[in-house]
Amino acid sequence: MTHPFPETSTPDRERLVALARRSHAVIAGHQDPAGAYPASPTFSAYRGYAWLRDGSFTAEGMSRYGDVGSVDRFHDWVTRVLAARTGQVAGLVAAAEAGEDLPLDLMLPTRFTFDGSDGSDPWWDFQTDGYGMWLWAVVTHAQRHGLALDRWLSGIEVAVDYLAAFWDRPCYDWWEEHVEQRHVSTLGAIHGGLQAIAQAGVLDATRARRALDVAEQARQLVLAEGTTTGRAGDPAAPHLAKWLGSSAVDASLAACVVPFGLVDPASPIAAATLDAVARDLDVDGGVHRFRADVFYGGGQWLLLASLLGWNRAAAGDRPAALRHLVWAADHAVDDGEMPEQVPDHLLAPEHRDEWLDRWGTVATPLLWSHGMYLILADELGLLPEDDAR
Repeated sequence: MTHPFPETSTPDRERLVALARRSHAVIAGHQDPAGAYPASPTFSAYRGYAWLRDGSFTAEGMSRYGDVGSVDRFHDWVTRVLAARTGQVAGLVAAAEAGEDLPLDLMLPTRFTFDGSDGSDPWWDFQTDGYGMWLWAVVTHAQRHGLALDRWLSGIEVAVDYLAAFWDRPCYDWWEEHVEQRHVSTLGAIHGGLQAIAQAGVLDATRARRALDVAEQARQLVLAEGTTTGRAGDPAAPHLAKWLGSSAVDASLAACVVPFGLVDPASPIAAATLDAVARDLDVDGGVHRFRADVFYGGGQWLLLASLLGWNRAAAGDRPAALRHLVWAADHAVDDGEMPEQVPDHLLAPEHRDEWLDRWGTVATPLLWSHGMYLILADELGLLPEDDAR
């Protein structure tokens, strides 16, 4: 746990620390015995499934909290899931190298059942960001706690081979939309994961070189085609864009700065990207996904408030980071569970009822929200002391 900033006031500190303890309990209480972190244990569309994306950030929060056993079990689960698909990935890579056209339904899914199977119901499945996120998460966890990565090597090799072959293929984004685009946040996650694992010293020399090469190719592609000078007539510095060739802003772009380092956090383009996210999507500390969002009316997401706060904390701006943490804490429900989003400042209120009719109330708890809260609480020195965990 880090303590880079002075103390907050005692009442606020006690409340924020208590919610960190509750977040750990929610995640630990819902973790499947086999190791998967469910996206949400009660939400109709998520129930029974685990995403690599959600799980990787949830694992990072739990790793920071110090629950090494829980995180080990998650990485064990991912490794079993991926190792079981070694032959499938080898076949896909060989087919791609032979110039075959590979339909989306042959690619690895973005979510799995708790026993590691593919889902049986239709979903927007071809998404590569989670594989990069998992590589980053497993390396970060191992380094934090002095663990050997060999335990997870069979899964790591599958993820590296898969990303090295298909990193630049259009796919669905973080929000499972726009399969026709190459998304900057996806490329950022791939860059972060491949760079982390290549430098970790566990890969064979050929895979390590390939991982570093692809990570750099992803970065160069974004710098060449995934930036914008901003809105028309705006003289601001260029910032990252939602997808290659776009001028839109997406809150997930913050992850390209911290933690994935696609752009140097000290660079002008990083500062301009975070400022664009704040300018377009931050209202009172809560953060929207993107301006055109209609999902449940386009509310504000707790996990995105924590992501932007994480970036502000990493840049040394405690007041801004704390503002986002307090906002997230203020929007937990009475029992301390955190929803996916809240209907504050809806961007498209006319669409809210159609989603309520389709899938029911908003996912609560969303384990990703709790995981991101733990990350930001750690950045601010607001996790419980070791003897209280």
